[in-house]
Amino acid sequence: MPQAPGRPLIRVSGLEACYNGKPAVRGVSFVIYEGEQLSLLGPSGCGKTTTLRCIAGLETPTAGEIVIDDHIVFSARQGIDIPSERRSLSMVFQSYAIWPHMTVFENVAYPLRLRKERANQIKLRVTEVLRMVGMEAFIDQPATNLSGGQQQRVALARSYAYLPKALLLDEPLSNLDARLRVRMREELKRIQRQFRVTNLYVTHDQEEAMALSDRIIVMRDGVIEQVGKPLDIYDAPCSRFVADFIGAANILNGQVAERRPGEAVVLEIGSARLACAPRVDMPAPNAKGESLVAVRTVYPELRRGSKGTSVNCWPATIKERILLGDIVNYVVEWPGGVLRVQGFPNMLYLEGEPLWLHIPAERAILVDADEER
Repeated sequence: MPQAPGRPLIRVSGLEACYNGKPAVRGVSFVIYEGEQLSLLGPSGCGKTTTLRCIAGLETPTAGEIVIDDHIVFSARQGIDIPSERRSLSMVFQSYAIWPHMTVFENVAYPLRLRKERANQIKLRVTEVLRMVGMEAFIDQPATNLSGGQQQRVALARSYAYLPKALLLDEPLSNLDARLRVRMREELKRIQRQFRVTNLYVTHDQEEAMALSDRIIVMRDGVIEQVGKPLDIYDAPCSRFVADFIGAANILNGQVAERRPGEAVVLEIGSARLACAPRVDMPAPNAKGESLVAVRTVYPELRRGSKGTSVNCWPATIKERILLGDIVNYVVEWPGGVLRVQGFPNMLYLEGEPLWLHIPAERAILVDADEER
């Protein structure tokens, strides 16, 4: 069960940075709370890894300020740039960086020996963190005997060894196969919840971010697109980009037919009139002046029998059915065009079957058209 966030631990304000001479991060600001798992999510080249490396002290920003535990570690205005080894942070990379000529114990003990800790303290701490990641039984094993998942656990243990204020993880699971990624994802979440570790996690994998995070920052082209809890971002994407990038969504174009403040906005889409969730402000239309609405594929309802009294209910036909094991994807023809709907094998519909399509108004989310920047 997620706990309430602690005090602000890391503050990033107005961060700007370049990569290969080009702007990579532009005016990025956010806070990481103590004990929180915060993920930076976005496609390749969006600036998420550059942001992480600036916080770690591995890249020098061109503007902005970074504060860790109430201490300024970078300020362009004040000319402050504290070296990475003095920022009390630890980092886990995509490559495990496990030394093959060392045992598991020696790999985990290495950062403690660099800090000249006493031998008895090193032994106690190494044993403790290996137990934490489920690798205590391998303490004397050569690193070359370990599988990919075991090496990643050792890399995590080494990062926890000297009690950093926060752990920075840069695509740590991307080199693992699909099944092992899922298992390690569950293990990371267990460790983070149990020990209240503060994690900043970089990934392009939306499933990973959704499964692990207390909050997600979605980045695009060097700026923050949206910040929020995973389910909030999934259910209420602010833009077409976010709706497309996280989860599966239908993006429908239409003209505003009715709009009353605080009430549902009605769009004309084809020959259908779709009532959408209320918005205080109308998102930006596309170049044709059309408003866009996102409907997640999991939310439309397919019904046999009578229409009922529901708003947003139309006659429809199954054009295509795609069985994917645990889920079934349907392509549905309705008065508004074509819609993708996700269902389950316990209720199968036939191709060509006529039925009713219902889209709950609260699940039809108006989004920014998000034209190219």
